[in-house]
Amino acid sequence: MGNKIAFVTGAAGGIGEAVTRALGSQGTTVAAADRDTERLAETVEKCELAGLKVRAYPLDVTRPADVEAVVDQVERDLGPIDQLVNAAGILRMGAARELSDADFADTFAVNVTGVFNVSRAVTNRMVPRRRGALVTVASNSASTPRTGMAAYAASKAAATMYTKVLGLEVAEHGIRCNLVQPGSTATPMLTSMWHDETGRQTTLEGNLDAYRLGIPLKKLAQPSDIADAVLFLLSDRACHITLHELTVDGGATLGV
Repeated sequence: MGNKIAFVTGAAGGIGEAVTRALGSQGTTVAAADRDTERLAETVEKCELAGLKVRAYPLDVTRPADVEAVVDQVERDLGPIDQLVNAAGILRMGAARELSDADFADTFAVNVTGVFNVSRAVTNRMVPRRRGALVTVASNSASTPRTGMAAYAASKAAATMYTKVLGLEVAEHGIRCNLVQPGSTATPMLTSMWHDETGRQTTLEGNLDAYRLGIPLKKLAQPSDIADAVLFLLSDRACHITLHELTVDGGATLGV
């Protein structure tokens, strides 16, 4: 992975931060993008103190003109982007019939349109170079219904299929597009779903009232577990893998 340039969205925290650190630890120069400028600056400062080559690029992925401008800036500052990780995402909980217009629209704006905006901008620059690898961090909820998660699950399903179709279209140019589908991962997004001290145990054991299985491995994923999967799919060890979904959920969706 050394001597490569990677662009990571959602880099200020959670899985995106773990991916940024993991890439940097392998010698990759990382353009870390996030709309939370304060947290992004803190993340990049910690990476730099650890000797990693990480640079901050404040960005709202829902704004296509801003995306194009930032991608141009990254390539001017650092060089041609070799790898893209779409890790920006938001969660809005609510029953399918009760979601507000704003919650539904905001979820799709970040989780789907954001993936579209960034993927388009980066792959359009990769195509003439005839190389590149892209990983979208989606969710196991993209293929398994979850009560209270209609907007999130639908958005991740859309991002999944967009990434696969994009991958099919750019394969002839030597560009690979894959997905990592995490399950419950120890991040602020997960803990925001817990209402009391029983949240963690319920996640591990499951909830029959919500038609939700537990986690057979009896543990939550760590952000680094997801980052390891992302790095594999970006690496030359995965050079003949594209259009693939790699599920990292401890068996929560039974391999389906």
